[in-house]
Amino acid sequence: MARPGEDELIARYFGPLAGPGALDLKDDTALLSPPAGHDLVLTADAVVAGVHFLPDDAPDTIGHKALGVNLSDLAAKGADPLGFLLTLALPADWTEDWLAGFCAGLGAMAGELGCPLLGGDTVKTPGPLSISVTALGSVPAGTMVRRTNAGAGEAVCVTGTIGDAALGLELARADAGLAAAEPAWAGALSDGDRAYLLDRYRRPRPRTALAASLRRHARAAMDVSDGLAGDLAKMLRASGVSGTLELDRVPLSPAARAALSAAPDLLPRLVSGGDDYEILLTALPDRLDIIARDAAALGLGFAVLGEVRSGTEPLAILRDGAPYGLVDGSFQHF
Repeated sequence: MARPGEDELIARYFGPLAGPGALDLKDDTALLSPPAGHDLVLTADAVVAGVHFLPDDAPDTIGHKALGVNLSDLAAKGADPLGFLLTLALPADWTEDWLAGFCAGLGAMAGELGCPLLGGDTVKTPGPLSISVTALGSVPAGTMVRRTNAGAGEAVCVTGTIGDAALGLELARADAGLAAAEPAWAGALSDGDRAYLLDRYRRPRPRTALAASLRRHARAAMDVSDGLAGDLAKMLRASGVSGTLELDRVPLSPAARAALSAAPDLLPRLVSGGDDYEILLTALPDRLDIIARDAAALGLGFAVLGEVRSGTEPLAILRDGAPYGLVDGSFQHF
């Protein structure tokens, strides 16, 4: 059966995802009026087969992830989503079934978090499947939570749990035959643990619901995309300060704890593996209980990991109060 032409493809698969500003996807641009008294917040992230997801991952999870990683950036800035632009570069072997699944996952994420499609581009590529999303959000004027505002005396905190996606990726690679064998620690997992870790890798959950609390109470924030230790080091450097990370305080899920108990050498992987998409933030001590209550009301964990210190020394990573050497703190593309 012949594939649809570009116009038919857009109307059939992307039209149902479009918001009013998309102008029915019949123009070359979208039209968006930000809320009065608000600043626009924009972010762009690309995901590429073989780098950010496995080529054989289910298409709905790829769609979920492509938008989710961008909305995570907005959430860390305290921004509420307004919409997104999509550039989809399809390899020669794409199918309508794959595209339908991709749009189902993309649309579910967009609908859940109120972020409609505004427009974009669909092209073919001789290379791997590549997806680029530009997400737009808004904050009341002057309230965006910057990465560069961390100050001495503030607490370093994180939402949720850390390391699950890194473990989920190792399980997914083994399931896809991309690893010589399943990791030894996998034998310590229950079926529920295994499903949980795989889901955390494939379906990041942007902490958008916490955005308003971050605007009011956080001093600096970013999402944990490349690894907790490395991302914290980036935030401190950008703010011109130093700080500590106490590994004993890093929040772990029951599944990650089971894996770590079976393989204690997993700890560096948990804090540097990335794809957590939790919110890393600093806050003044008198705001911690408020943020913790707001997070708990949303069913989110909240943990204090260390403190911000004056000076420009490298991040001090501690375990049991002693310095802990960590060779790679985060994922690096180059």
